[in-house]
Amino acid sequence: MEFKRVEKDNILLIDDVTSNLITLSEIIRNEGYIARPVKSVEYAMRAVDAELPSIILLDVTMPDMNGYDYCRILKKDIRTRNVPVIFISGLTSAKDRIKGFECGAVDFITKPFENLEVLMRINTHLKEYHMQKNLYVRNQKLNILVSKQLQQLETERINLITCLANLCENRDIPESFHHSDNIAANSKLIAMGLSLTPKYEKVITNSFVDMIEIAARLHDVGKLAVPDKVLLKKGKLGSKEIEQMNRHCEEGLKVVESLYVNGAGLNIFLRMAQDIVLYHHKRWDEGDHSRKDFPLPARIVGICDVFDALTAQRLYKKPYSKKAALKAIKAQSGKMFDPDLVDIMMRLERRLVTTEHGMKLDDDEYIPEWQINDPRR
Repeated sequence: MEFKRVEKDNILLIDDVTSNLITLSEIIRNEGYIARPVKSVEYAMRAVDAELPSIILLDVTMPDMNGYDYCRILKKDIRTRNVPVIFISGLTSAKDRIKGFECGAVDFITKPFENLEVLMRINTHLKEYHMQKNLYVRNQKLNILVSKQLQQLETERINLITCLANLCENRDIPESFHHSDNIAANSKLIAMGLSLTPKYEKVITNSFVDMIEIAARLHDVGKLAVPDKVLLKKGKLGSKEIEQMNRHCEEGLKVVESLYVNGAGLNIFLRMAQDIVLYHHKRWDEGDHSRKDFPLPARIVGICDVFDALTAQRLYKKPYSKKAALKAIKAQSGKMFDPDLVDIMMRLERRLVTTEHGMKLDDDEYIPEWQINDPRR
């Protein structure tokens, strides 16, 4: 493919010898380029600031600063690091050439130079320079396109998760339709609160906060496998019904696992979702003291799940006030719930999201423990 030169490429010429500048300028202008001759590094710096050159021809031996040192400066500057530098010098030893290449130069022309050689070397490196620029522009456009596609995939993923959550909620009474929204909002809030504490500041990242807001919506996806007669029963569940209800965690795990079959890997988001659906009904006082068997995302979603169930209308219970629900949760600190999460929830009381009910709620009302532990939440 024939090289098409960009119109009026400008070439910066740096040499303290006037005759060399005149000769090089004539060669360059006759070829259709813009020649910008300067006699020192000081003037070269001003010229670069005024307009970025397409290529630089740089003498090695100059009075104020030698070419090697100036080339190093050019290669450290983000504006000029990709501009090709060709040394022009009377130095001919291999050592001098090697030193020039180590400084970042792309070529070395020895004096006295031949006109044709100068043009061939300039054309070659300009061609490569513009090819790199074009490649950079194309990569930028490709990155923008990929970013848009990833954003679309993320939107579709969120929509899919929301649909799954809505399928679960549609089987319950209308008052619980905001359950997944409330869980998502409060889980994000608790995670953000924890991230500001010394204990969790290195554990909870911005990515963690964003992911838990989405993954929390999947916590009850396993309810799709629970019979209506259990899920929609009015009043307290029997022991066998509790067993059936508890299985929704394992059923939910199967749903999440199905999202990464057929070669798709278990990414960080799906691992978090997996932990949430499997462990969000687990108690803090179960298992060993290391809590390795009770992942943090599940602990966060679990306490938010109970809070929303207590403050919402359910077939088996009436809604309680935010104050009454928090009082019941605080009483379970170190038992059902992680004490750190209880503490953060109390601090963020005013910002916790609940569903409005339009009925008078008693702040001091007692909440039966079976309703706090009910697996239908």
